[in-house]
Amino acid sequence: MKTYMANSQNVTRKWYVVDADGMPLGRLASQVAAVLRGKNKPEFTPNVDTGDFVIVINTDKVILTGRKLEQKMKRHHTLYMGGMKEITYKKFMSEKSDQAVYDAVKGMLPKNSLGRKMIKKLRVYKDEKHNHEAQQPEVLNLVKRYN
Repeated sequence: MKTYMANSQNVTRKWYVVDADGMPLGRLASQVAAVLRGKNKPEFTPNVDTGDFVIVINTDKVILTGRKLEQKMKRHHTLYMGGMKEITYKKFMSEKSDQAVYDAVKGMLPKNSLGRKMIKKLRVYKDEKHNHEAQQPEVLNLVKRYN
C-alpha cells in the first residue's frame, strides 16, 4: 500500500462563499483557515498548498463573545520611538471588520512561505456584495456552535 502525496500540479481548487452573519470571530477564522489549508480534503498534504479559495461576506455582523468588544485591544507599532498604537475591538470592528477577520484567519495559518500563499486565496467583504460570481462559488455552511 502506498501513501498518496499531493503535488501542486494536480490540485483542483474550488471557490466557497462563507456568510459570517452571527458567527463568533475565532470560530469563523479557524474553520476558514482549515479550508484555506485544504484540511477538508482527503488528499491533504502538509507541505503542499491543497486548499480552496474562500470568500467571506457580512463581516460587519461577526460577533465577539463575552466582554471582548470592550476589553480586547488591537495593537500595532509604527516602528518609531513610542509608536505603540492601540484601539479597542469595538472601534476596530465598527471601522474595519473585514481587516479583523483577515487578521484572525492569517494568524491561524502557518508562518512561512506556504502560509503566505494560502492567505492570498482569501477574499473578505463587509457586506453581501462581492465580484466573484464568474468563479461560481459554492455556499459553505460552517458550524456556528459545538455542543
